[in-house]
Amino acid sequence: MQRLMRLHVFWGIRQSQSYHGFHPAPWYLYCRSLSGAGGLRWNDHNRPAEFNFASNVLDYWTQMEQEGKRGPNPALWWVDNQGDEVKWSFGEITDLSRCVANVLTQTCGLQQGDRLALILPRVPEWWLVAIGCIRAGIVFMPGTTQMKAKDILYRLQVSKAKGIVTTDTLAPEVDSVVSECPALKTKLLVSHHSRQGWLDFRSLIKSASTDHTCVKSKTLDPMAIFFTSGTTGLPKMVKHCHGLAWRSSLPSCRKLLQLNPSDVLWCFSDPGWILAVLGALFEPWTAGSTLFVHHLPQFDAKVIQQTLCKYPITQCLAAPAVYRMILQQISTSLRFPALEHCATGGEALLPEEQEEWRRRTGLLLYQVYGQSETGIACGTLRGMKIKPGSMGKSISPLDIQTSCSRSLTTRATSCQSTLKATLASGSSPPSPWASSCAMRTTQERLPKWSVGTSTTLGIEPLWMRTATSGSSGGVTTSSLPLGTELGRQRWRTPWQNIQQWLSQLW
Repeated sequence: MQRLMRLHVFWGIRQSQSYHGFHPAPWYLYCRSLSGAGGLRWNDHNRPAEFNFASNVLDYWTQMEQEGKRGPNPALWWVDNQGDEVKWSFGEITDLSRCVANVLTQTCGLQQGDRLALILPRVPEWWLVAIGCIRAGIVFMPGTTQMKAKDILYRLQVSKAKGIVTTDTLAPEVDSVVSECPALKTKLLVSHHSRQGWLDFRSLIKSASTDHTCVKSKTLDPMAIFFTSGTTGLPKMVKHCHGLAWRSSLPSCRKLLQLNPSDVLWCFSDPGWILAVLGALFEPWTAGSTLFVHHLPQFDAKVIQQTLCKYPITQCLAAPAVYRMILQQISTSLRFPALEHCATGGEALLPEEQEEWRRRTGLLLYQVYGQSETGIACGTLRGMKIKPGSMGKSISPLDIQTSCSRSLTTRATSCQSTLKATLASGSSPPSPWASSCAMRTTQERLPKWSVGTSTTLGIEPLWMRTATSGSSGGVTTSSLPLGTELGRQRWRTPWQNIQQWLSQLW
């Protein structure tokens, strides 16, 4: 039915005698659908003007809980090696994150657009701060707890952060460099102990009010800043807008893990990386699923095995090194009673490791690929046939193709496949909805990336406001002004391709 409605729009354009461009689609093609307690989603082709993950997603599932339309499973299920356990519903997370938003804005004096460094291990407060920042419009910047004083100094200085949240382990490192960070005004400590010059985060949350009005953030307003791994130099800042969270609501993105409210997802990623924000925040809670978190100060194969056997975890997402460690260190049975789906990303997965995991667990390993600059770029969708060495299909709104050219590789001695977000030589798409129409801004359609040249070209995906050039995993992106002569000569916008396709059709 939706395709018929879209065809009706295109046919109306064809019949128009004074055609100068595409007319806006009818309003019903722009609307999101809420089909009960599992259907929170927008369509793939139209970006809302405003979006806020806290109000549009978390508050929605809070309402579903209140109306009895979601099961009793917790939203967050946190455990540690000492037997401590935390279970929060969406309603509890909503109230606590409102308290955090009030602490950040009223007690700390942070305003919308200010930047806050978030350097915490896998503790429940990490999720509260992240959601609280989103509610208040504060840009949060996750960081790994493995950083030293010089790493923290660099991030605070280059980002001009006005606040930081960390533990008593890293507090001395922050104090040693705070004199060199004039922009830093607020220091929040997540600890059972107090420290001079620091605000006690937990006590402030207990006394804060749950009465808070979420900001009306535009989809392109900044939401988070991530730092690249710094493999080719100093880590680079990558700013993402609220569209990064909105993207998890798209039907095409939901196909990757196919989570539902009854699922329990365990994402192993360190909270300092973008995978944690995607796999341990946006993906599970967009679907109304339970997010399982184990504190895991250090990876232990036996602890992971025992946890997968003890708890009803249905899906897990981890780097290949985690699966490799389990295969190498555990010689006993690897049959997990509740586990149904395994996904991996962050590094290359060897075909023999994939086969060994399947043989010993009876489960397939589905690969996911992404970057700090792009989020999840491509992956093997759940249920797809797995091909050794393949990373599946591109995830909307990116179009991923391969190029086997020496000029596109880093001077490799042999020809190797390099992933590029591409538009295949200006060729026309087979149908208007097959082209990546989602890659656009409100006023203009952004062209896809080029292929077949010796220069690496890049643009900002629609969910990113700005992204500095960087390199990760063999894929390099860099900004290219859309108004340059090179851009005008070599790039074709998706609308131009649709127009060409229509002229050939009629």
